[in-house]
Amino acid sequence: MATTASTAARTSLTSVTLEVADVDVARRFYSAFGVDAYVRLRASEAPSTGFRGFTLALTVSGPATVDGFVVAAVDAGATVLKPAAKSLWGYGGVVQAPDGTIWKIATSARKDNGPATREIDEVVLLLGVEDVKATKQFYVDRGLTVAKSFGGKYAEFASGGSGPVKLALYKRRGLAKDLGVPADGAGSHRVVLGGAAGTFTDPDGFVWETAA
Repeated sequence: MATTASTAARTSLTSVTLEVADVDVARRFYSAFGVDAYVRLRASEAPSTGFRGFTLALTVSGPATVDGFVVAAVDAGATVLKPAAKSLWGYGGVVQAPDGTIWKIATSARKDNGPATREIDEVVLLLGVEDVKATKQFYVDRGLTVAKSFGGKYAEFASGGSGPVKLALYKRRGLAKDLGVPADGAGSHRVVLGGAAGTFTDPDGFVWETAA
């Protein structure tokens, strides 16, 4: 049965909560990094090893802005996983926050057309999954609307205007490779997704809760 637009809006991603060991330390980091408006924080000692299976990606206007966010993150205590550099698709770098969350900052621009800013064009939560097609269908069945899809490699859902972060799916091993980390990991993802469709867990173990 087809999903209506109203159902899709009700089940879109409305919040992202990072589970951290020390909320005060994490709050100071994310404020200095400049992304505190996009994530919520709560204390958790849930065991987790290796790659947690997701990243948060920032899209910005140009290379100088990428560099500014990377420097801000490092100055606040982040570790550089991939130094910012040019690539076939643009310019970007990867950092890991003190709480373990991996952030990618990127732009499709190869050169700056203006001064660096602290503005963020888009934030995407990329979930590393084993089967993109199957997990995409799982979310479609729960009312999400696919905005972009590239076979079994990548899928992105429409935001519905209900939250500041978009949800997307990427092959887990491909995502880990892109971030420059081993794909192996176990335990809690240490991230909770908020929506209006009740509490459930997706095929890759990512937990959803009813957003407050």
